[in-house]
Amino acid sequence: MNKTALITGATSGLGYEFVKMFAADGYDLVLVARNRTKMEEIKNQYPNLTVTVINKDLSQPHAAKEVYEDVKAAGITINTLVNNAGFGLMGNFEELDIRKQSEMIQLNISALTELTYYFLPELKKNTHTSRILNVASTAAFQPGPLMAVYYATKAYVLSFSEALVEELADTDVTVTTLCPGATKTSFASIANVANTKMFSRAMSSNEVAQQGYRGLLAGKRVVITGSANKLGAYAAKFLPRRFAAKIAKYVAKEA
Repeated sequence: MNKTALITGATSGLGYEFVKMFAADGYDLVLVARNRTKMEEIKNQYPNLTVTVINKDLSQPHAAKEVYEDVKAAGITINTLVNNAGFGLMGNFEELDIRKQSEMIQLNISALTELTYYFLPELKKNTHTSRILNVASTAAFQPGPLMAVYYATKAYVLSFSEALVEELADTDVTVTTLCPGATKTSFASIANVANTKMFSRAMSSNEVAQQGYRGLLAGKRVVITGSANKLGAYAAKFLPRRFAAKIAKYVAKEA
């Protein structure tokens, strides 16, 4: 029986790159995203694999549980869970639409947490190593003025994931957190950060996904992509939080 990977946010950016990498290694796929048409197009690219399409908006309450129920109804067993879906917004906290910020929290935090919760028991039962990849960001390492909620959601993802590593230390389930810096995906245009200093040297989505994929297969706890991002994350551990916040605010401004 083939291994199966479930990938959220599977139609573009890092999600689509992960689709290609898992498919190249012969995994069957469960694609979760809002764009059914795009998912069907991806499905048609892999006629030799079993590709299941689940059309859900994970920024809405209860969607994560519905994904789990759909997977169980289809009789599918997941070996790898990739919590990739997420988005950010740029602007002063009080000036951004609170509904969109609440959807961000729902997607970046709640959906990721719920999917992990629902699938974890069966991941632990698999006869071979099972894997979870949670996509955070280098934003996880410091406060982020002008993207306050986004940075906070990614700090949650990192903390949650590292805690799970220890809880699952005596099992065959690994948890890897991918912490990319600026990456060339649709994230930049959606978050309105494409012209900021932080995106002046953005990495390609393929390069970031490859590093994340290799780290996942190696069972790494945390994967920070790019030498400059690794240095920044390391420095953030020693800088006073107020200075780290000032730096984050500076790079969030237009280049």
